[in-house]
Amino acid sequence: MSIGFGTDERVADIARRTTEFVRDVVQPEEQACDGNVHDGPEPLRRRLQDAARAAGVFAPHVGQEWGGLGLDLCGQAVVFEAAGYSLLGPLALNCAAPDEGNMHLLEVVADEEQKERYLRPLASGEVRSCFAMTEPAPGAGSDPRALATTATRTAGGWRIDGRKWFISGADGAGFAICMARTSGVAGDAGGATMFLVDADNPGMKVVRNIDTLDQGLFGGHSEVALDHCEVGDGAVLGEVDQGFAHAQVRLGPARMTHCMRWLGVARRAQDIALERAVDRSAFGKPLAELGMVQQLLADSEIDIETSRAVLLRACWELDQGRPAAQHTSIAKTYVSEAVNRVVDRSVQVCGALGISGDAPLSRLYREVRPFRIYDGPSETHRWAIAKRAVRAARERRAAR
Repeated sequence: MSIGFGTDERVADIARRTTEFVRDVVQPEEQACDGNVHDGPEPLRRRLQDAARAAGVFAPHVGQEWGGLGLDLCGQAVVFEAAGYSLLGPLALNCAAPDEGNMHLLEVVADEEQKERYLRPLASGEVRSCFAMTEPAPGAGSDPRALATTATRTAGGWRIDGRKWFISGADGAGFAICMARTSGVAGDAGGATMFLVDADNPGMKVVRNIDTLDQGLFGGHSEVALDHCEVGDGAVLGEVDQGFAHAQVRLGPARMTHCMRWLGVARRAQDIALERAVDRSAFGKPLAELGMVQQLLADSEIDIETSRAVLLRACWELDQGRPAAQHTSIAKTYVSEAVNRVVDRSVQVCGALGISGDAPLSRLYREVRPFRIYDGPSETHRWAIAKRAVRAARERRAAR
């Protein structure tokens, strides 16, 4: 099996322009708002996305018929990392979560009418969106089978009832992709359906915005109530009772795009640490010449390069249409933990500066910690990785 990780000229050019755009346009905006966009300042989003269009780097992941650049996942990996160098870079390029994952899901699963109604305005940045699956305990979280929100057939379509929480970007979103149970009971492996719910539906309301460790996701994380939320049959995304299967279309790629964006954050943190190690002297020499600091810097270089390698391998598998669940789980687990290690080491190298507001590291530190929970905590992925490995070992034994 031959796997090539070379970057073609077009992708390299988009990545170069993205790097320049993030440096010259996005980072000053991030500094001005201290990276805190949970309250969703709409003029900032519009300003950044207009600038990204002008720079020719807008929507790198979306098909060209929907106004994007049409990059595959391996191409996205290079560009998204460049965008992720600033907390606001993905927002500017319109490739931030949850919109980016929802665009991919709509491209693959939605019918033509749904694409025109929901994908086109989302891809153009006219609206934002959210993905409403996670629920308060004992509902769906790391185990989606615990899904408790229900959708019941009515004369005109469906009535959705339930409560969602930690729904990223819900405040100010134009619509939600809502997961609800249409058959079975909580704990069953199937029976879920995805619904497209417009934000102005009187049966869906944002109850509160949740105070969280991170502050860099536009629109924050919200609790959402669905109370006699009436939708028509045309709101069904995909097929009834196939929601969990359709979610897999979004799940693997979205985990990888998370890794891409956060890898940009790790690279920025390492760059800050390297500059500090070169400029700051202690004990008669630059920090960069002290063995313990060198170990911290070296381990971060190893983590960044290894993260990029496992990420590209998983992206290649997905681009080839191969089964990639094991590779995406490995990449998500490793990269989420490696990014945390890199930022933590960078704080340590910078000492008091690292935990002060004079450098962005303390802000980056707050942002990356939740990544070990988002899109499945490390413990859930390790459980799945081990199960697949054991199953393969048993199959090999049975074949002997």
